[in-house]
Amino acid sequence: MADAPLPHPLGASAPASADDAPLYAPRKQIYPQAVKGRYRTIKWAVLAITLGTYYFLPFIRWNRGPHAPDQAILVDLVNSRFYFFFIEIWPQEVYYITGLLVLAALTLFLMNAVAGRIWCGYLCPQTVWTDLFYAVERWIEGNRRERMRGDKEKLTVRVFGRKVLKHFIWLMIAWWTGGAWVLYFADAPTLVYELATFQASYVAYLWIGILTFTTYTLAGFMREQVCTYMCPWPRIQAAMTDEYALNVTYRYDRGEPRGSVKKNEALKLQGLPAGDCIDCNQCVSVCPTGVDIRKGLQLDCIQCGLCMDACDNVMGKIGRSQGLIAYDTDMNVQTRIEGRPEVRRILRPRTGFYAGLIALVGAVMIASLAMRQSLYLSVMHDRNPLFVRLSDGSIRNGFTIRIANKNLDERSYLVSVEGLRDVRIDVVGGVVDQQGRSIVTVEPDQTLEARVLVTNTASTAEESTAIRFVLTDLATGDTASTSDHFKAP
Repeated sequence: MADAPLPHPLGASAPASADDAPLYAPRKQIYPQAVKGRYRTIKWAVLAITLGTYYFLPFIRWNRGPHAPDQAILVDLVNSRFYFFFIEIWPQEVYYITGLLVLAALTLFLMNAVAGRIWCGYLCPQTVWTDLFYAVERWIEGNRRERMRGDKEKLTVRVFGRKVLKHFIWLMIAWWTGGAWVLYFADAPTLVYELATFQASYVAYLWIGILTFTTYTLAGFMREQVCTYMCPWPRIQAAMTDEYALNVTYRYDRGEPRGSVKKNEALKLQGLPAGDCIDCNQCVSVCPTGVDIRKGLQLDCIQCGLCMDACDNVMGKIGRSQGLIAYDTDMNVQTRIEGRPEVRRILRPRTGFYAGLIALVGAVMIASLAMRQSLYLSVMHDRNPLFVRLSDGSIRNGFTIRIANKNLDERSYLVSVEGLRDVRIDVVGGVVDQQGRSIVTVEPDQTLEARVLVTNTASTAEESTAIRFVLTDLATGDTASTSDHFKAP
């Protein structure tokens, strides 16, 4: 009887049919209990690092030269630039942003393939800010029992004062969250001064207000509802996972049947099956979403690992080995029941595929950044008229060129055309040097749009000739080119 497969605990509480399950369940107030342990320590470290980075990164300086902002990370919407330390992204290079989004998605997929919803449990902004709000709540109103008792008490001056203090600190955290966000879009010290003296743009105040409200609402009130009903990732993750992905798992092969310490010890002495789970419900008490992990994997579970800490603490107190709840798979639970060895395959085709794609996309982006030029050229042919015949019989085409000088100093460029034997180039607003060459000057970190007239002085001209515009940096010799066509009758 002891070797017979144990029923998964989820089966006892599953609804009779899908029609019986409500689409939305009214929210029940959850009072997570504080817990100490390995995973709680990891979560505190992640919280400190991520929030510290988010709040203070806008104040880090990075010297780019006299004509560029010195904020390390800056989204300069006015000048259409994105600065990230030594990298400067122009609008024409938006594919780098696309590459970063692809890398982020692939990293999320890889994390899911290795350890399920580890993103949700440790790194998701909703989880991090909710953790911080819970910490403030415990500091002011006490642990689980004190908060439950306080919500049932009459509204005295003492209770009212605690709640006012709690919500005030929540609002300050939410306000600084919104304030930190807008600092990424302007010079942080300057914007802080303007905000404090009410000289900032109304757009800055508007976005601070929006983000203050959303942070206060989502982290202070909606909490687990965001993860269960608003976030699409739990449903996507469930469809992408496989049997080898590690998840926070109740090892029911060891824990069942449940019973008190004395009862299960008596059963073991009689040679009857008895599990290590003493049904203390500590795993439920510490869960920020109110999930009973002993019922198996559930949509509400964010895989934060706090139930593992709680269970390990209980097992240590009653003298039993830890790991009753641990990162494991249901497949391994079944293999242990059947007496077969466990299977752990972190390296498998799925993880190898994701890791390979991450390496490939990352290598392409790094190579592209390393080889990208500080000069950009684009050309657009006039649509009407396509060409003009001059009085001397020559044919002239009009073009609009756009030159981007990505350097931090002023540069002069030579404009030339390849593909026509007898050609004259006139740049409106440019200069002609002693050799008859057309020269244009572009300010540092700026884009110049100029009109170019290309004239074919030959006596004969074909209907359409492929030409190439070449832009040459007179200081460094760097070139940029693009192709177009010279139209003729």
